[in-house]
Order: sequence, then structure tokens, then C-alpha cells
Amino acid sequence: MVQSELHPEDERRRGDENSSESSSNETPEGISEPVVGDITPLGGEVVSSPLEEERAVRRAALRARAGEELLAWIKTFASAAVYATLIVTFGFQVARVEGKSMEPTLQDQDRLIVNKAAYRFFGEPKPGDIVMLFYPRDPDKSFVKRIVAEEGDTVRIEEGQVYVNEELQPDLFVPPEFRSYENHGPEVVQESYYFVMGDHRNNSSDSRHWGQVPQKYIIGRVQLRWWPLSDATLF
Repeated sequence: MVQSELHPEDERRRGDENSSESSSNETPEGISEPVVGDITPLGGEVVSSPLEEERAVRRAALRARAGEELLAWIKTFASAAVYATLIVTFGFQVARVEGKSMEPTLQDQDRLIVNKAAYRFFGEPKPGDIVMLFYPRDPDKSFVKRIVAEEGDTVRIEEGQVYVNEELQPDLFVPPEFRSYENHGPEVVQESYYFVMGDHRNNSSDSRHWGQVPQKYIIGRVQLRWWPLSDATLF
């Protein structure tokens, strides 16, 4: 490989050019070089931009709103539970007939609304009322019967005909085929007790068999048969 030699004058000129190029890249004195990258304020604290602050405020507002809505739902469900408890305890109860002791007035599997407030706030049970009651021999069970007589009344049954205070009861709700033909009594109803019977007289377990019912065992008055809808009846 052969390299050409330069004249001394040419070498001097090239050296001056290189020197000028090098000096052009140097930063003049008194002028600071720009810094590329993140700028950290004095003290090391990072300053958030207005956009980030706005987003943080929105997130906090959403969390607060979600908490308020959750609390509102909890209050709603708690109130509903309280109201339902009060209604079932002091107001109304849904019941289902099981058996045929109240035929033909009520059929097996009929659904009823029992008014529990009727005797708590608006009076006492009366003869003729259809009631829901606790079975005196086993209060865990409940029956639906009709009140025939109240305290102080004398009940006598002769060949299936019911007499209260020696007055024959018409019992128009008991068809002939549902009547019984036994004799019972006379029997005086005790204080705060009731004598009850099923409308299906020859197929009912009632006060003729297990005695009178204390008033405290009367749950409420049967107010409505709501099912089946075709036979809905207000009593």
C-alpha cells in the first residue's frame, strides 16, 4: 500500500482545520450545557401535574360515592328485614291448609292470609270466626278451625246438631253429608277459652276430642284465601 506524502504547507493547513473543528465543539465559558432527562425540584420532591391531581380527586370521589351507595343498600335491606319481622310477628302470616277438616269451606292445600293484628289491636275472637290456633296438646303444631262458643257459653251437641246456650246453631256452612251424628256435652266454656270445631264435622279433630282452646293459643283470624286464585275468598 502506498500513501502519498503532503507538502509541509499542506500539513500545516490541515492541522489548522482540525484545530478549528475541535474548538467548535467545545462549550464556551460561562454557558451551561443543557441537561436531558427528568428534572427533580430542589429538596427531592416530585411535583404532580394538574392532570394527575384531577384524576386523584375523581378516584377519591368515586370511592366515596361507592361507599355511600353500599351503606344505603345495607340500610335498605336492614329496614326491609325489620319491617318483614314486624309484619310476620304483629301483622299477617301466610299459611297453608293441610287436611280436610275444614271442608267444604277450605280445601286441602289452600293458601291463606292470617290476620294476626285483628285480635291484638282490634278486638277479641268471636263465634263464627275462622281462626288459626296452636294445637293445645302440642303447641308446635297449628290448626285452622271455626269458633263455635266463647267463655261462659254452654255447648251441647245432640245427633250432630250444635246447641249454644240451648239455641240451635243453623250451621248453614255445613252440608248434610259433612255433618256428624254424635252427642256431646253439655259443656261450659271456661274463662279465656274457646270451643272450636271443623266445618267437616264427621272428619275433624277439634274441641270435642282434645278440649277447649286458651285464648293465648289463638294466632289470628283467617282473613283471605288467595290460592287457588279461582277460589279467592275474603272471610
